[in-house]
Amino acid sequence: MTVQEIANILEELAPLSHAEDFDNVGLLVGDHNQEVTGILVTLDTLEVVVDEAISKNCNLIVSFHPIIFKGLKKITGSTYVERVVLKAIANNIAIYSMHTALDNSKMGVNAKICEVLGVQNPKILIPKQGTIKKLTTYAPLEAVDTVKTALFKAGAGEIGKYSNCSFSTDGTGSFKPGDATNPSVGSIGQVHYEKEAQIHVIFSFEKEKAILNALFANHPYEEVAYEITTLQNVNQDIGMGMVGTLEHEMKETAFLQHLKKKMNASVVRHSELLGKKVKKVAVLGGSGAFAIKAALKSGADVFVSSDIKYHEFYQAEKRLVIADIGHFETEQFTKDLLVDYLIKKIPNFAISLSESITNPIKYL
Repeated sequence: MTVQEIANILEELAPLSHAEDFDNVGLLVGDHNQEVTGILVTLDTLEVVVDEAISKNCNLIVSFHPIIFKGLKKITGSTYVERVVLKAIANNIAIYSMHTALDNSKMGVNAKICEVLGVQNPKILIPKQGTIKKLTTYAPLEAVDTVKTALFKAGAGEIGKYSNCSFSTDGTGSFKPGDATNPSVGSIGQVHYEKEAQIHVIFSFEKEKAILNALFANHPYEEVAYEITTLQNVNQDIGMGMVGTLEHEMKETAFLQHLKKKMNASVVRHSELLGKKVKKVAVLGGSGAFAIKAALKSGADVFVSSDIKYHEFYQAEKRLVIADIGHFETEQFTKDLLVDYLIKKIPNFAISLSESITNPIKYL
């Protein structure tokens, strides 16, 4: 398999178009057409990880964090980032990063945290806006089923766990074919009236190209009338963080001990305990202070994240407990998630879980 073929599989889990605008995801180092001898999955791509890839005959590193985040003006080996890039290139090792594309996946980072903590029925905490679009098009009545079937096959008409969703209204369309046209109905130079249906379907924004290709390939008209609009509807499948419930409520101290044990945390920094039972839990892997208000709005009893600053703990407002377990700790199981996913997708391929400890923070 090539690097691109592996990338296509990874995009089924976390499309790169779902990443945040500030991020740097996808293939950062290497050739899309390179044949892959083995895959090493890691949280961070450091020199020791590249050495590990070399020793395991893996020429593709799938990393959660991007080793190249800001632009590089030179590559001389003077920083750890430059040394990683140089060593990877020298050894023909490709580096692919997923980062916020996987953060925004309903089966990604936060789903894994929920799984580890036993948080059930998780829902997206902060749905990503502007990700749902609507296609409106028009087709002659005898072609409506063909067009709709093609659109559904391309991914249109999916709402939550429902598929093949659409709305149609019948009417009359008119057009006059001009010179050098080849109309499927009607005659050149004459106004033609056709019984048509107006078709509406929604779709996730990353599927736009495939859906338009399906429309053009299956519509009988030479020129297809259509329009696409961006909706502000909440997308249930894309976004940051998750919130769900525990099977059994727990005392706050008992939950924090459970959190510390399950997430292998050396320390749990938390806001004031409120003397309430914990039932509803919100989580966000990585730096999550921006989601405190969303956690409050969700009615969560505890918000689990990392990199919370001093004054940000006050935002708990005596309404929930903020628990900071560390950046690495919230994301550590991400590589297990990716290994499990890749093994299911390509079971007879060399896929390794990195053994390198990349957490830069040590505790006394």
